[in-house]
Amino acid sequence: MAHIAEYVACKKELMEFIDKNNCAPIMVRVAWHDSGNYDKRIAEWPARGGANASIRFDPEINFGANAGLTKAVAFLKPFKAKFPAVSWADLIQMGSACAIEVTGGPAIPMKYGRADAQDGSACPGETSRGTAGNAGLPDAKPPFGCGASDPATHLRTIFYRMGFDDEGIVALSGAHTLGRAFAERSGTVENGYGDAKASKYTKSTCPVRHDGASGVGMAGGKAWTSNWLTFDNSYFQYLKRGKDDDLIWFPTDEALHKDEKFKVYFEKFADSKQAFFEAYCRAHKMLSEQGSDFGPSGGFSLPIAASKL
Repeated sequence: MAHIAEYVACKKELMEFIDKNNCAPIMVRVAWHDSGNYDKRIAEWPARGGANASIRFDPEINFGANAGLTKAVAFLKPFKAKFPAVSWADLIQMGSACAIEVTGGPAIPMKYGRADAQDGSACPGETSRGTAGNAGLPDAKPPFGCGASDPATHLRTIFYRMGFDDEGIVALSGAHTLGRAFAERSGTVENGYGDAKASKYTKSTCPVRHDGASGVGMAGGKAWTSNWLTFDNSYFQYLKRGKDDDLIWFPTDEALHKDEKFKVYFEKFADSKQAFFEAYCRAHKMLSEQGSDFGPSGGFSLPIAASKL
């Protein structure tokens, strides 16, 4: 089928682009923020949220939690122009899966055929998910918009709303092995754009890629791991490596090894990258599909060969 060939070609070029530009983290972030407002309590599409590409519209793109994501949308626009058969919703989720694979992570068995939201009327209201803002995306630090008194309860409130269990919550949190936080975006750290504001591990000369090649994309910010362009289980090594003031560890990260039910999976993933990859694949795929309106019903998959860089 012609559209399959177009999807395969798009994925190949996306992987090459992400690898060359070292922009994997922001590609994951834009996809997660597009899909992370899903609410299983709402039946209607697109009101239920999920991966429908509403994030490219105002007001959603200008929510505080989405600061900086206009850059990711701009990265994707040339691909949408070149491969018009690929829906925006599919393109955003494809970019995220490519980013995981390009940085050494697993090839996620993605499904495609998502319908696109057509305008800003599809954007969820900021408080529509029972949170103070950002349409139900998780907070890193208290006070928590959902009203939770502790970070573990906050994580469960946010992710249970989307249908995840505790294993899925911990697995998805492991994607913080990629990327950084910036003062100019989330405002949760003091480190900002460029070498002058970078942390020990986010300078332009830092070796962070999984293949040992040079390049960081844009310098600056503060990361959860020292090799923040490598997708592995480094995030879960926090207790083994000890506290490092040059790395992020928010209350919502700490909850994963302090809450007794989360801790089981945190320790499991620390001990086994394979176990983490398997659980992460399931959770990422679930996050990328919930709330989506697929056509044909059930969507379609790409040939396995399309996963090769």
